[in-house]
Amino acid sequence: MPSPKNPYGIETLAVHAGASPDPTTGARTTPIYQTTSYVFEDADQASSLFNLQSYGYVYTRIGNPTVSVLEERIAALEGGRGAIATASGHAAQMLAMFTLLSPGDEFVAARRLYGGSITQFTRTFRKFGWNCVLVDPDDLEALRAAVGPKCKAIFVESPANPGGAIVDLEPVADIAHDAGVPLIVDSTMATPCLCRPLEWGADLVVHSTTKFLSGHGNALGGILVDSGRFDWSATDRFPSLSQPEAAYHGLRFHETFGDLALTVHGHAVGLRDLGAAMAPMNAFLTITGCETLPLRMERHVQNAQAVAEFLERHSSVSRVSYAGLPSSPYYERARKYMPKGAGAVFTFGVRGGYEAGLKVVEACEILSHLANIGDTRSLILHPASTTHRQLTEEQQIAAGAGPDVIRLSVGIESVDDIIRDLDQALAAAAS
Repeated sequence: MPSPKNPYGIETLAVHAGASPDPTTGARTTPIYQTTSYVFEDADQASSLFNLQSYGYVYTRIGNPTVSVLEERIAALEGGRGAIATASGHAAQMLAMFTLLSPGDEFVAARRLYGGSITQFTRTFRKFGWNCVLVDPDDLEALRAAVGPKCKAIFVESPANPGGAIVDLEPVADIAHDAGVPLIVDSTMATPCLCRPLEWGADLVVHSTTKFLSGHGNALGGILVDSGRFDWSATDRFPSLSQPEAAYHGLRFHETFGDLALTVHGHAVGLRDLGAAMAPMNAFLTITGCETLPLRMERHVQNAQAVAEFLERHSSVSRVSYAGLPSSPYYERARKYMPKGAGAVFTFGVRGGYEAGLKVVEACEILSHLANIGDTRSLILHPASTTHRQLTEEQQIAAGAGPDVIRLSVGIESVDDIIRDLDQALAAAAS
């Protein structure tokens, strides 16, 4: 079993990591540094900052003190070496692939992904000359066969949104490393409170911080966490990190910065050129959300388990896809990778198909019908008509978002109220 790298408990890290009292005012809460730029001490310091010879702040698109606290905090929570905060989860995925891929390269991704990720990977990324090969990560032989000479990464989401499928991370990491490529895990739905993928062999972790990490539906953001363990110079497959960078006078990021290479590159090149920086205010809100993350996740998973068990017994429900149920094919994986709970997002099939699914979401009173997860509030969505509507029905079913599927993000309200609302909505749809 993996063991935590940090001597502090995750509850302590969630409150303290990356932060300290403000040295000027003594403020205990991290200030919001709502500034675009920073005054240099002198010309030599300015030159040193621009040459990456010293650490400091130049322009908030590249780095900001409030954002830095969030980066250090989430890196600590995940057991990583460094992190790059971005404007959204999609921006974090874009930054990762921008660093690893060149035109003509490809990466292998799990078929079970958030619908927006499938669209980003298979459509938008093609405009950059990047090809995505979708594979079932449970078919390890097919996964291994899909990793060809042009492959630069394997990407999985665990648990997957919306169906909650859990990837067997250890053998997938072995396949990636045998091929000499990093494993990237979108762990948005687990959070580091329930699973830390770096401890199971992953090299990079992506989060939409918009979800559970901020936790209140009020701050958009994403983050890419680096383990610091991958050897970017072992081959010539990752020139952005191993070869000279012309914009910095031939500096080689991995040679110069070692296990911080990807983190420094993500700021100095990725954020500089893609511009997808997290706003300081959003970083502040997410820092605040992180402080209660362990407490919230306890309630989220307790409520989700009770709701899933209720739905599994309901006559209007054909199936429930929640890894916390013994009936789930992912039950044993959940016990291995997520022993504290299988998360708070899952799907169920409603009898009556597409039209019944629409009626259920419209009949809810407490549960909010919207396209987000990870809020303190319970949320409900019909993916086939919203987040996954741009996919074919075959793709929807493969992603766990078929016409009869309803997605729940179970919040922290009284669980009896959540169950009562779902019960009346199902009754209204049936009638």
